[in-house]
Amino acid sequence: MTNYLGGAAVCALSFAFVTQAAATEWNVSVWGKRRAFTEHVEKIAELVSEKTNGEFTMNVSYGGLSKNRENLDGISIGAFEMAQFCAGYHADKNRVITVLELPFMGVENLEQEVAVSRAVYAHPAATEEMAQWNAKLLMTSPMPQYNIVGTGEPRDELSEFEGMRVRATGGIGEAFKSVGAVPTSVTASEAFQAMESGVVDTVSFAQHAHLSFGTINEADWWTANLNPGTVNCPVVVNIDAYESLTDAEREALDGSVDEALDHYLANYAELLKRWDSVLEEKGVQKVTIAPEVIEEFRVTAGEPIQQQWIKDMEAQGIAGQELFDLMVNTLADAKKSGK
Repeated sequence: MTNYLGGAAVCALSFAFVTQAAATEWNVSVWGKRRAFTEHVEKIAELVSEKTNGEFTMNVSYGGLSKNRENLDGISIGAFEMAQFCAGYHADKNRVITVLELPFMGVENLEQEVAVSRAVYAHPAATEEMAQWNAKLLMTSPMPQYNIVGTGEPRDELSEFEGMRVRATGGIGEAFKSVGAVPTSVTASEAFQAMESGVVDTVSFAQHAHLSFGTINEADWWTANLNPGTVNCPVVVNIDAYESLTDAEREALDGSVDEALDHYLANYAELLKRWDSVLEEKGVQKVTIAPEVIEEFRVTAGEPIQQQWIKDMEAQGIAGQELFDLMVNTLADAKKSGK
């Protein structure tokens, strides 16, 4: 009897060990705090766990695994299995997807942003470039057109942008630079301190980030309709980790992307509905830029920067014109379909 019980106990322990060993646990590196920008990451973690009965789980870390500018590096060495980053943080490492950050491309809403991001992410050039970092593009983090909050008197004429110190990255930073502003690419986490200390006069963000990083609390005004562009922030997974998943785990992950993005879009829509009341509550003036000023900004900062991007990419052996056309055509199709 003792031998029987001993054998049974060993079997039970062995089964428990095998079960534990079979479970898959991923670490996910994001930054800041949980907010609209990270809701699809939280949702996909929830969905994957549900679909695999807890056998595939994700631990989402807000800054505990890496600095936001180093997330792609962390993915490349396998320091964690999933991460979010923004193309403008290191444009030299992810040149292909910077087409999505070009100013004045005409993207009007988050659904269109998802459509153009998916098209570019699926292009072989994007896949190949990310593979150099052992990264696979999983999904985008769609954001509205950026607008700026500022201190002092509102800047609603292009001439008033001369000398303006603005926190802006990527194509948006280039757009402001072309009209005489002085862009700085401090990270999102550093933006409030930069504004509070006077390092910058203005900060360019989507609405959720002005809330999450506190820049709205320093602001006297906000541009409602400048809409120079947005940033593109993919969620990527480590290729080795992805390929080591079981078929069921991979299906759970890939099959949850659409639902996670739908959740993100619905959540962001609610935030946008509340935005005007947030401005009123915090005493921030809503500034509407005149159409002729926006057109002047577009002519000065739009097409020249777009054409220079194409030229620069082609010089580096990247299909810049093809990627640019892909984005333009995908956006046109999205608008035709009512997105």
